[in-house]
Amino acid sequence: MSIPYSGTVRRSGGVVSAIAKQLRGVNLKAAKRITVKFDPFSENVGHTRNFLHFISSPKIAVTNPNCSLKTEVVCDRSEPTINISIAPSIAETAKVKNVLIKSSNLTCLEILQLLNKHISSLAPVEQVSAVVQTKSEKKKTKKK
Repeated sequence: MSIPYSGTVRRSGGVVSAIAKQLRGVNLKAAKRITVKFDPFSENVGHTRNFLHFISSPKIAVTNPNCSLKTEVVCDRSEPTINISIAPSIAETAKVKNVLIKSSNLTCLEILQLLNKHISSLAPVEQVSAVVQTKSEKKKTKKK
């Protein structure tokens, strides 16, 4: 007598695939400026620096070319913070001007999840208009 299989087919990809999944969902159209401030000699600064590395990639920058990314390296033993300024047009509707993330006790995955929850959700939805043309319609436009 055999026992029926009730588990998953394969294991999860782990933290790296979870970070990759969150990075695919990042949309900075609602952000005007991102300021990452950290002390490099602090205890819990590694995840903030990793977040800075991920957010500065070209694929993320394409989502909003007008969003400026600023890094402030301080030496005052302050905790790492990420300050995100919301674009004025979106700030009026959302009634939020800034989002401050204190990242001293957060992992890179948690920071990306918060970014997607609070910033990417505010981004305006693109209207994709797919017009299907028949062959005869394409020929008519070419002749004109």
